[in-house]
Amino acid sequence: MKGMKIVIMAGGKGNRFWPRSTEELPKQFLSLVSKDSMLVETYQRFLRFVPAADIYVATVHKYTAIVMEQLTELDPNQLIIEPEQQDTAPSIALITRHFLFEGRDEPFLAIPSDQYISDEVAFFEALERAADAAHEEGAIVTLGIVPTRPETGYGYIEVVHKAHDDGLAYRVKRFIEKPDQDKANELVKQPNVYWNSGIFASKPSTVAGYLERFQPEMWHMLKQSNDQLQQIYPLLPRISVDYAILEKADLVYCIPIHFGWDDVGSWTALTRLFSSDEQGNLIGGLVHTYNSVDNIIFSEKQKTLVIGVEGLIIVSTPWGLLVCHKSEEQAIKKVYMSTQHTDHSS
Repeated sequence: MKGMKIVIMAGGKGNRFWPRSTEELPKQFLSLVSKDSMLVETYQRFLRFVPAADIYVATVHKYTAIVMEQLTELDPNQLIIEPEQQDTAPSIALITRHFLFEGRDEPFLAIPSDQYISDEVAFFEALERAADAAHEEGAIVTLGIVPTRPETGYGYIEVVHKAHDDGLAYRVKRFIEKPDQDKANELVKQPNVYWNSGIFASKPSTVAGYLERFQPEMWHMLKQSNDQLQQIYPLLPRISVDYAILEKADLVYCIPIHFGWDDVGSWTALTRLFSSDEQGNLIGGLVHTYNSVDNIIFSEKQKTLVIGVEGLIIVSTPWGLLVCHKSEEQAIKKVYMSTQHTDHSS
């Protein structure tokens, strides 16, 4: 759709990729799947389809220098800056506020900065359909990924069977939180259930209407002048946009996509993008293994020997050491966060 805005979300901490991803340099600024950082890859992907003036980057104040260093062609006016890190609902509310303050109401697409896309043309075509539906219907339109495995690290979207318009967009019945393994095994068998990509399109006025309705305190605080944003923003509730408005909205559609996609949100995601050795080990850095199978091993600075282990994630960087069984990968973020304010020094 002509005039639609792309907003690349680049303010996350990337804790599930610790200790390679840190709060000082989170994963969106790292080169994980190519020579370029995830942010640069994402920006260049859209620059092939839309003018630079239609591509924005939403990030937090402490990352603005990194963004501008990596995206040298980005106009500083295309930055939407959060004073500090919050959850996705305040971030989307701030983006909405930004466009409405500019008098713009073309659909914007909120897109994470750390996703792998195998077919960029098909991806952009799906985004255009999402923007068209958002404009014509006054709806929020998500992209759903046709699941290829019972994944516990993603949320899911269930749609109704009846197609909307040309059969490419389906009415959302409900959003499903990240499931346990048994529930994931059940969900992946249902033909009308998709992974939640975290990508959606909407007109700013549509989001503003739902914020006014479902998060009035947040929206009223944000509508105050720019001079007060620094003081107001830290007071906003830390909730996800899914919980804040998407799960409550009256008109939400989902466009299923079938091409290769990955959110590159965890260490095991790399095993889907890169080849392992004959023993099933995915290795980065100066690593030597013996009698070890099915591991992910990354050592940034030092020679590392791994002997007689199976199914582990072992990561050594100047920021820390991680030893984790693959089956416990989803606990990395929780455990890391729990140690942030704890002094374990002797």
